[in-house]
Amino acid sequence: MQAYEVQGAFGLENLKLAERADPTPGPRQVVVAVKAASINYRDLMMVQGTYNPKLKLPFVPLSDGMGEVVAVGSAVTRTKVGDRVVVAFFEDWIARPVPPDKRLHRVARGGPVDGMLTQRAVVSEEAVCPAPSNLTNAEVATLPCAALTAWSAIVTQGEVGPGQWVVVQGTGGVSLFALQFAKKLGARVIVTSSSEEKLARARALGADHGINYKTTPNWGKAVLEFTTVGADHVLEVGGAGTLAQSLIAVRPGGHVSIIGVLSGVKSDLNVVPILMNNIRLQGVHVGSRTELEAMNRAIEQQNIKPVVDRIFPFDDAPRAFRYVEEAKHFGKVCISME
Repeated sequence: MQAYEVQGAFGLENLKLAERADPTPGPRQVVVAVKAASINYRDLMMVQGTYNPKLKLPFVPLSDGMGEVVAVGSAVTRTKVGDRVVVAFFEDWIARPVPPDKRLHRVARGGPVDGMLTQRAVVSEEAVCPAPSNLTNAEVATLPCAALTAWSAIVTQGEVGPGQWVVVQGTGGVSLFALQFAKKLGARVIVTSSSEEKLARARALGADHGINYKTTPNWGKAVLEFTTVGADHVLEVGGAGTLAQSLIAVRPGGHVSIIGVLSGVKSDLNVVPILMNNIRLQGVHVGSRTELEAMNRAIEQQNIKPVVDRIFPFDDAPRAFRYVEEAKHFGKVCISME
């Protein structure tokens, strides 16, 4: 079979197609013929070496993928050959709470655990669950990281409810899933973007208001003025560079979900507003398999459709990464192995 590996050194120029032996499952493992995968910004950073520069090479990137079970180990009970499945981000985080005996990054797919940019993947049986029947293969491939992160922030940890105000930053995968989930729960959503075209598309998806952070750099104050009291929830995908604005935007007693690091990982932060306004800062590191299963059921029942910007063929995977690097996409960028 063939798989993409980052070989020798980090960098997209070192993402190479390699021949690998067909995998054989252990007693509690399954082999998945990968049909589709998707790219998160984390994946791009992983290949570039900026996410985990100590990662051992070579490795197979991409945390998100789905496919068909083609072989099972002798002790497997959770799935069978022929099942259409989605593969969880974490190899063995089954349910909350977070396991106290390990750090989750050690079992994260797409680094350090080999990822889904391969024709066949061998994974733990605990890492697979049924794919929503209402979605295409490419749409299913967007779920394990981006969708589940949004679900964790909005549903599991955020407990968003009707009438609440939710701010999502940008129009990447996590933000658009958060928009869709929040609207299904009856919340009102504000989207930030530097593109008026993307803001218009977000409104077409149900966003109640849009703020161009390029023309309105103090967008936190704009959120405060628009809502009169501040947002109940802010999805912080920018990181250190935008957190100060999120703290301005959120209401007293509100909730900021720390998700991404697009604008950096370190900053000088004044903690007084957090203290005085009783603001809750919540780290969100994707979610467990149990949450993935619950989300998949909701997506199927509510017929929620992921926003897929573009699908690249397997042979053209490096170009898909370049496309994500350009940051012109709206929603998810996928790779098809079919």
